[in-house]
Parts: sequence; C-alpha cells; structure tokens
Amino acid sequence: MSDPSATLSVEGARRLFAYNRAVFDRFVVRVERMPAKASRRSRGIGHLSLFDTLVHILNVHEAWLGYVVPGKVRSLPKRFREADRHPKDWAGFRIYSRRVWADVDALLAGLTDRELRRVVKAPWMPGRYTVSDALYQTTFEEAHHLGEIIGALWQEDRAPPDMTWIDIGRGAGRRRRHL
Repeated sequence: MSDPSATLSVEGARRLFAYNRAVFDRFVVRVERMPAKASRRSRGIGHLSLFDTLVHILNVHEAWLGYVVPGKVRSLPKRFREADRHPKDWAGFRIYSRRVWADVDALLAGLTDRELRRVVKAPWMPGRYTVSDALYQTTFEEAHHLGEIIGALWQEDRAPPDMTWIDIGRGAGRRRRHL
C-alpha cells in the first residue's frame, strides 16, 4: 500500500486535475491544428501517432477514473472493445473526450478525504493502492505521454504549447517576462 503521507488532499486533487485538463486541452488544440497526415503519422512513440497518444491519455483516465475508482472494473473488458473508445477522427475524439472528462469531473466533485484513502484494484496493476494513487497514476501517465508528444513536435521544429503550472494556475494569457 502507498505511503499515507503521499495522499492528495481533495483541494490538491481538484487543482491538479484542473491543470492537467488545461494542459491536455492545449495539446489537443496544437495537434488538431496540424495537417491530418502529420497528426496521424507513426512516429515510433508509445502509441505511434500524436492523435493516438492523446486517445490513449483519455483511455487511461477513463479506465482508472471512470471504472476502477467507481468500482465498475467488471465492465471494463466490454468497454475496451467498444468503438467509441477508439476514435478515428477529431469528431469522434471530441465525443469521447467529453464522456471521459464528464466522468472525471463527477469523480472530483464527490471526492472526500476518506475516498482518497480508499483502496482500489485494477486487474492489470499488481499490489494495493488508493484512490489518491490512482489520481497520481493518471496524472503522471498523462505527463509522460505528453512528453512523447513534446519530443515529436520538437523533432519537426514545432514548439509545444505552454504548460507551466504557475501560468496555467493563475490564468492563461498573462505574458511571460523573459529573464
């Protein structure tokens, strides 16, 4: 089981996921504005294309926060096979994204300190862990996959979107001061 001192607070979880969502949305906008061929081309990253990597991030959030944490694990094998979970275009992506974020928002809205300490179990993940650990898992997995996208963008001299915690946390749109 995880270290209880590493448990997120309810407010910390909500702030972290507001940040994650804002960053994710920035990457979606950046990749969607690219030519379709560029966003769908295999780049040798974990989920091959930029588009498919963004889909995978949603898959992770859906599995953990829409099924594992709420205790609907038995429904996952069927869900994994459903077509809307594997969008092929941006229209399907937007529909799927709205579904996933609605589940995340509902989970965060009802979050309590007790809930954060509750033990959960994913069939693919050994060991014991808490809801707080599941939130960390989705957060860090998103960060790792966005790192793949960042690397792929830089390989083509395309800058990734801004994503600093401080700027996003206090409201995007403020100009950066260059030191």
